[in-house]
Amino acid sequence: MNLQKIEKYLIQFKRHLKSQQRANFLYKWESLQYFQQNWDMEVENITQMYDQSLQNTQTVRLWKANQYFPKQIMLLFCELQPDYVKFAFTDLFNEEKEITGRMDRFIFYCDELMKAYKEKYPLKIENNHYHHYKIISLYLSFRYPEQYALYDFEVFRHTLINLGSRNIPELNDIERFFKISRTLAKFLAKDPEIWRLHQRRLHPKKHYQDFSLLLVNEFCEMISRDKRP
Repeated sequence: MNLQKIEKYLIQFKRHLKSQQRANFLYKWESLQYFQQNWDMEVENITQMYDQSLQNTQTVRLWKANQYFPKQIMLLFCELQPDYVKFAFTDLFNEEKEITGRMDRFIFYCDELMKAYKEKYPLKIENNHYHHYKIISLYLSFRYPEQYALYDFEVFRHTLINLGSRNIPELNDIERFFKISRTLAKFLAKDPEIWRLHQRRLHPKKHYQDFSLLLVNEFCEMISRDKRP
């Protein structure tokens, strides 16, 4: 990545945080707050806990869209095999294990849960669990806000193009994505004006207050929309 281009986009990001667009991303910080306040794998009713952890007063776009229903399916899995769901999330959040393996195993666990669901309810129309890197990165970024960012391959790819990277991925490279996200987070954290501008837009009771790589996601979305290489 080109340092001069990063510095150029940091200046542009400060303009973004001063513009009316600064409120467009706050729903993510609200959902992060819900997750932090409600996630607890020790509870008896994991279905209720999971549901309460993924909430938002403005939009459900993080877990529901056209032909995309990961939360709805996970709620079915919680009712079907709550202990297996707990096992899957426990493994996913085990920071002593390599990240790509954890995410790939979580997909496998969801495949197994989908098979079990179809065996018990063969006439139900659900046949896709929607749990791939996108929604799994949401779980990780909400559980460990300073370590993980929300994964979007196209945003990641176009960010690297606009930052002058020599190696542009053609396929998923989740480890590189998280590594670069943490690198960009360091640049954002070094600029006190960026943090002040960000904090000004947060509601103290509604939004997550501490540093999160959600700020990196917002930075990268801005960069990826720039058509100038």
